[in-house]
Amino acid sequence: MNAGTDPFAAVSDAALLVAFANGEPQAARVLTARLLPRVLGQATRMLGSRSEAEDVAQEAMLRLWKVARDWRQDEAQVSTWLYRVVANLCTDRLRRRRGGIGLDQVPEPPDDSPSVAARMQDDRRMTALAEGLAALPERQAQAVALRHLEGLSNPEIAQIMDISVRSVESLTARGKRALADLLAGRKAELGYGDDTPE
Repeated sequence: MNAGTDPFAAVSDAALLVAFANGEPQAARVLTARLLPRVLGQATRMLGSRSEAEDVAQEAMLRLWKVARDWRQDEAQVSTWLYRVVANLCTDRLRRRRGGIGLDQVPEPPDDSPSVAARMQDDRRMTALAEGLAALPERQAQAVALRHLEGLSNPEIAQIMDISVRSVESLTARGKRALADLLAGRKAELGYGDDTPE
């Protein structure tokens, strides 16, 4: 549906949420179409599991609909609030995994890449990344995932995590170093040589 036929297409996320709270179901459809792919992508990258990511995305969207009536448009961006919810839900799941996760427990995400070998290598890397993030302290894992997997800026991450930008920089730097140390012994297995950029 394009902007000419959809009166909500050019409306802000916050205004859509308010419209939904006021009984406009089309506003929810537009907002879901806008936000769900990003939420699902964030959760998939953090968890390394498409099925778990779908559960997290569904829970995050349900929480969004529950707060719709009380939403104050001037306090936060809807997407920032949603990123925070997803990050917290993923962190909770990663925390529960800390007892260890076997490679057979992480389903391979569907992929249309032409090379089976490349797909297997990507799966190994995603699994190793998920395991590495699960082994980090929670706040470091969250900061690293939001910065390096989601591509968010430090100020955005600071808002999501409710900390200062300086704290984000510190958590990200320490988390990245710790993750590199955790995965250093697996370079060959993951297809990285000593001269491969990380």
